Amino acid sequence: MKVGLCGIGFMGMIHFLAYQKIAGVEVKAICEQIPERLKGDWRKIKGNFGPQGEIVDLTGIATYAKLDDMLADPNLDMIDVCLPPSGHAAATIAALKSGRHVFCEKPISLTTQAADEMMAAAKSSGKLLMIGHVLPFFADYHFIWNAIQSGEYGQLLGGHFRRVISDPVWLSNFYSMETCGGPMLDLHIHDAHFIRLLFGMPKAVQSVGRLRGDVPEYFDSHFIFDDPNLVVTATSGAIQQQGRPFTHGFEIHFEKATVLFESFMGKPITVLDEKGNVLTPEIPQLDDIGAFVNELTEVVEAVQKGTPSPILDGRLARDALVVCYAEIESLRQKKKITL
Repeated sequence: MKVGLCGIGFMGMIHFLAYQKIAGVEVKAICEQIPERLKGDWRKIKGNFGPQGEIVDLTGIATYAKLDDMLADPNLDMIDVCLPPSGHAAATIAALKSGRHVFCEKPISLTTQAADEMMAAAKSSGKLLMIGHVLPFFADYHFIWNAIQSGEYGQLLGGHFRRVISDPVWLSNFYSMETCGGPMLDLHIHDAHFIRLLFGMPKAVQSVGRLRGDVPEYFDSHFIFDDPNLVVTATSGAIQQQGRPFTHGFEIHFEKATVLFESFMGKPITVLDEKGNVLTPEIPQLDDIGAFVNELTEVVEAVQKGTPSPILDGRLARDALVVCYAEIESLRQKKKITL
């Protein structure tokens, strides 16, 4: 399986490294507008976790400055879109129309209209469209997913989710709703997607928090479902103190257990069971790109089988976008918003 990688920023680099660890798939082309990156000089690439950029050997990989030129390459089976969110829709639709499967980084797009156009293009092309919501492939979140599938802890009752960063001052367009989407669409949408995956679609949201102009900066959200026993909340956003590393975590409630995880203090996942025990189950530990290896392995297998991934499905990604926009409106209007 041969992949063309569109966009060599931080996520493009992470995907490139992850593909090296997956059997049966090769990155055969890259598309990027920054000339030095087409030559393999990725030293200026920076992210809020994991490896930083370095010199990369691109021997045997075709390089293109324009997407249309890469799409004209007959040797590619799938296009991996790692552009800024504002470029997702156009690149994805062009790739689908060229007859390629597409894996696109989250968020699916910056508007629900663009998301609908992407999904329509996938349907008319007969190709798969998958969106890179990687969270369920991280070990601690995958533990929750497995617990729900097995029913080990009984009925799911709700939970609280956290995802907070120091202000990413190296990203000039982070707070642009036309380019990146700010903390809501770049950061919190991970938890919005996971909440949608675990609990279904909420019927309403209520959010409070700080705005930077009209863009959410830091906020708490309450997700309301038809089932009154589901209590689901989330905290996300950016703080000004640069000493804060990227932090995420959760406290998820089941009938027979509560499961805790907090990345900031480096604590292992903890299970409080119905007998009063405090357990620390052993789960596989992943390196900085391990979750992305697992995610892209699922992508490759989905393409090989011709069946969409139930986790990376475009409809779930669109639902997550709808939830986030409802939260934005709740913040701006200072009231509950019905979906």
